[in-house]
Amino acid sequence: MGNVCRTAAIALCLWSVFMHFSRLSALGVNELLYFRVISPEEIGYLFSAAPAKDFGGTFTSFYDEIFLVPADPADGCSELTDREILQGQVILVERGGCSFVQKARNVEEAGGKAVLIADNAEDNDSQYLDMVTDGSTAKPSIPALFLLGRDGMMIRRSLQRQALPWAVISIPVNVSALASFPFKQPPWTLWKTPEYPERTSKLRRGSPRPGGEFELLL
Repeated sequence: MGNVCRTAAIALCLWSVFMHFSRLSALGVNELLYFRVISPEEIGYLFSAAPAKDFGGTFTSFYDEIFLVPADPADGCSELTDREILQGQVILVERGGCSFVQKARNVEEAGGKAVLIADNAEDNDSQYLDMVTDGSTAKPSIPALFLLGRDGMMIRRSLQRQALPWAVISIPVNVSALASFPFKQPPWTLWKTPEYPERTSKLRRGSPRPGGEFELLL
């Protein structure tokens, strides 16, 4: 009887995960978008990011292998260096110092394919920020995504520890096809499920702060 109950519980759990990700499989604006780190293997997890609300484009192609390159300067608020490396890649920048739009515009001017803006609150493992325009007329056209601070920190630390100039990622990942590859999520991040709505990553609208950014309302 105990084995039957355990089997039923496992089946119910797997079905809940499948249904949850089936509902999140679309890649539209203002929905979470997923990417998978291929290398380095120690952070080979499935990560989520929130697309900007009212600026930036969407992914028109799936990239099985593309570089995720940390920006220099890290905040992406001035002209980026090593442009030959950045061409056609996804660029990782840190929040702070200037508006999200300015960061995305600098990445686009450097030839980046998309920009991931990691929160500068490195302990943030659940709160997504609703990124909005800074009011400027020149809006970037590349995809701009908000990444949890804890995720950004772990990616950067792994690259620094192994002296790697970039990570290799797949983006965007269609989460409705999770059965086609091992399902891995960052062990430090709480992912929401229909059964446990309190254990969730929340998208919060922010209030203005200097530099055109928006801070979390907790």
